[in-house]
Amino acid sequence: MDKLKGKVAVITGATSGMALATARLFADEGAHVFITGRRQEQLDAAVKSIGRNATGVQGDAGKLADLDRLYAAVKSAEGRIDVLFASAGAGELDKPLGTVTEEGFDRTFDVNVRGTLFTVQKALPLLRDGSSIILNASIAGVKGFAGGSVYGASKAAVRSFARTWTAELKDRNIRVNVISPGPIDTAVFAPMPKDAKARFASMIPMGRLGQPREIATAALFLASADSSFITGTELFVDGGTAQI
Repeated sequence: MDKLKGKVAVITGATSGMALATARLFADEGAHVFITGRRQEQLDAAVKSIGRNATGVQGDAGKLADLDRLYAAVKSAEGRIDVLFASAGAGELDKPLGTVTEEGFDRTFDVNVRGTLFTVQKALPLLRDGSSIILNASIAGVKGFAGGSVYGASKAAVRSFARTWTAELKDRNIRVNVISPGPIDTAVFAPMPKDAKARFASMIPMGRLGQPREIATAALFLASADSSFITGTELFVDGGTAQI
């Protein structure tokens, strides 16, 4: 406990799933957590579920004005950021090349690429030297999933950001790392029949879906001093899916 005691963390897109589990764990470990979400009702419920040390700021990571409002709130309340988890994401894995639309492409890249870039850029004045930036990518960035060309390309771009920003921010001792989740048992799997879910899990080397808390504990590792000599890396939390 207390691995993040006294720290200020910002997590975007944290009203459900992996990011919400991460916000809960960060708060349990002593951080004050600012979370964002597009829908106010879900955001309020997420803040309530965290229970303490949490502030919600409504906003869309793909909208620069919303990011400005987020960081204005953080600056007013705390004046600094120690951990930034750019977690907000969007996209689909069921869009073959012939069905990709301009609107779908723009939405995916607006959130995953443009949103991630400006989430980090606009945080720079508040990020303390020695802080930790965590980017949310996906095994889709390194695997060739049919129907996932736009989503996979957007996540490959996120991985590239981490390499470049590691080099750019090294003089401030700011570490930049990537978490690339595999199949995680979140709401996306809820409508799936049990037998279909079991078949999907059988394709994962560990034989099961991951759990949101397993992403959260990986994020905690990258956020804390436990990973003090780790930067520029991609941490696959995928049950071996991208490795075998």
